[in-house]
Amino acid sequence: MTDTDIEKGLSPEEAAKRAAEGKVNGTGEIKTKSIGQIVRENTLTFFNFLNIVLAVLVLIFGEIKNAMFIGVIFCNTGIGIFQEIRAKRTIDRLTLISAPKAHVIRGGQELEIPNSEIVEGDLVMFRTGYQASADCLLVSGECEVNESLITGESDPIYKKPGDKILSGSFAVSGECRAVAVGLGAESFANKITSSAKYVKRTESKMMNAINTILKGISILIIPLMLILMYNGIFVSGQTVNRAVVSTVAAIIGMIPEGLVLLTSIVLAVSSIRLAQHKTLVQDMYCIETLARVDVLCLDKTGTITEGSMQVVETLKLDESCDTDTYMTALACALNDTNPTFCAVKEHWNDESKLTADMTVPFSSARKWSGAHFPETGSLIMGAGEFILGSSYDSIRETAEKFSAGGRRVILLARSDNEFGDKALPQGIKPIALVAIADKIRAEAPDTLRYFAEQGVDIKIISGDNPMTVSCVAQKAGVTNADKYIDASAVEHIGEVVDDYTIFGRVTPPQKLELVKALRAKGHTVGMTGDGVNDVLALKEADVSVAMQSGSEAARNVSNLVLLDSNFASMPKVVAEGRRSINNVERSASLFLSKTTYSLLLALLFVIIQLPFLFEPIQMTLINALCIGAPSFLLALQPNKELIRGSFISNVLRRAIPNGVSAVIALSAGIICGHTLGFTVEQLSTVSAFILASVSFVIVLLACHPMRPWKIGMLVLLIGAFLCGHIFLEEFFGFVPFTPDMVLTTAIITVSAAVLTIVLNIITVTIADRITEKHRNKA
Repeated sequence: MTDTDIEKGLSPEEAAKRAAEGKVNGTGEIKTKSIGQIVRENTLTFFNFLNIVLAVLVLIFGEIKNAMFIGVIFCNTGIGIFQEIRAKRTIDRLTLISAPKAHVIRGGQELEIPNSEIVEGDLVMFRTGYQASADCLLVSGECEVNESLITGESDPIYKKPGDKILSGSFAVSGECRAVAVGLGAESFANKITSSAKYVKRTESKMMNAINTILKGISILIIPLMLILMYNGIFVSGQTVNRAVVSTVAAIIGMIPEGLVLLTSIVLAVSSIRLAQHKTLVQDMYCIETLARVDVLCLDKTGTITEGSMQVVETLKLDESCDTDTYMTALACALNDTNPTFCAVKEHWNDESKLTADMTVPFSSARKWSGAHFPETGSLIMGAGEFILGSSYDSIRETAEKFSAGGRRVILLARSDNEFGDKALPQGIKPIALVAIADKIRAEAPDTLRYFAEQGVDIKIISGDNPMTVSCVAQKAGVTNADKYIDASAVEHIGEVVDDYTIFGRVTPPQKLELVKALRAKGHTVGMTGDGVNDVLALKEADVSVAMQSGSEAARNVSNLVLLDSNFASMPKVVAEGRRSINNVERSASLFLSKTTYSLLLALLFVIIQLPFLFEPIQMTLINALCIGAPSFLLALQPNKELIRGSFISNVLRRAIPNGVSAVIALSAGIICGHTLGFTVEQLSTVSAFILASVSFVIVLLACHPMRPWKIGMLVLLIGAFLCGHIFLEEFFGFVPFTPDMVLTTAIITVSAAVLTIVLNIITVTIADRITEKHRNKA
């Protein structure tokens, strides 16, 4: 089994030799991308390059004021770098071993050494509270270890010589020596760490849709820019300076650069709001993802239950005995730390009048504990089969009925005789049965009911007995909780994922397989957990939620951490996600309305072979007051509507009619301007006012339902635009209005407002009918 001396351990010379050979625990550190790589990847992008080129062209041929649009690009890049560096640091922190030191025997001496210095064959000491930092083979003594964070099994596991103690587990009682056999990357804990140490690509349908739109625009931008430049210089006879500036104005109008910034800010605000509800958001995009989840995988412990047990009922078997007095006496006399005894001690927490002169602590091998009292004799509590032996048959039927509903039943028994060398006394008589069950969180039923009403399918994945988990789930109100399966008897758990609600005895790899199977079926999967055994599944899920009371590893890999470990916070996160998605959709329609009319305008000016009428600074003013400011304000309003349809279709059905009406209005303005003999400067001013007016109408439509603060916002924005014309006329490239210019602008603005409203009504009606038709077919 091992060549290590189980009394003296390795000699210092042997330990040094093995360390030199590389047979050492080490840190198990896995490198992620460097900060330099992150900065380069976020900086060297096509859109950054394009905007920098446009800014340089303007600075060379135009004025500094026309390059102000570059500020948004710096903000977008900075946010992207910040988010990825934060993700890197979270992954770098990931560790499943929290014990800073290990206790080893070398040369017959007990030494305290760093975990990283354990070598293969080291004789490791384990006492209560010690954590295994390497996989070890127990060679002498015995102990109980808590593997709940590793395997999901909530009960302490008894370990005897020949058993393996897994890295990451804790000794809760006893004392033993074990030889280190699984070190570094080969240890159980580090294998999980290695599998989880990767930066998962953010899955955001909203951002994916925005990126798809940006990619589509990028295909058109370069050829359009060259055509506009050619049209301005060689067809319209503009100077190179004017042609470059007008081309840049056309191109920056097509790029919805503020949309990415808007999305980041909205999600950042949501993160702050959730922090007020004791929810830490470690990945902003998970707020959106959780709002789209249709399958939620829960661990029993820490989510449905509190992670502790409680006494729920007592059944007397001997009416002549005082059960409460006896249980109180045992609770005061014993110092066990297992969940069952903790429940007993919490229930019978009074001072005892009886004093024990001998105690026998609980052992997983014995399955009972007890104490001797001079006044009453020996009192024993534990598993009835082990206490009564063959006599247990006399109460077996009663005990089995009493355990209905997945309750754990312990027997209280008494004897007039004393314990013999920690062995059961003679003449044991049963006194009472005590039923103990998991504590169900008070808020769990309401929270589970909420998700059921929202159409979210619940799956309970646990390392505990499936029947016990099923009973707990039924009490908490989980739908189809009677459909359970023992995962240890299933070869490929992913094949039965649709058939069951409760999965018990699930190993960490099976949890991962189950989540992968659900995602492969097209589900958006949420996962909650608190232990090391949950880490792989948490990392794989579309959105993961950890409890603050759980392991550091689970917290590090999760998108959300419930700081009060309160599952009831989940509906608040879902509501916040809905607010974010619905509001960003509304605001995105403003940005893409601008992109639509900018694209159509560029094509229009190429077709009619006229110079582009706008300067970049004018587009910056319109973008800021008619698109940027209102979109940010509207994105922060309350919104609890259900998420319907895809992001792209919802946005485009608003943006396209808005863009079309803007182009029709500008076309009418150009025709009228040429008919009335406007100069290029006058036509540019009129066109800017028409475009701004149509944009304000688009904002007005986006403000539905109207509120007083929205009316105030519109008044302020329109006032700011007029002030820009009155007080900064030259700076923004405007000229004074003539009566003809005022009349033309007014008539076209009113007509465009009516057209915009009509087109929106028609588009929304058609889109709703198509959606309803598809829904009926489905």
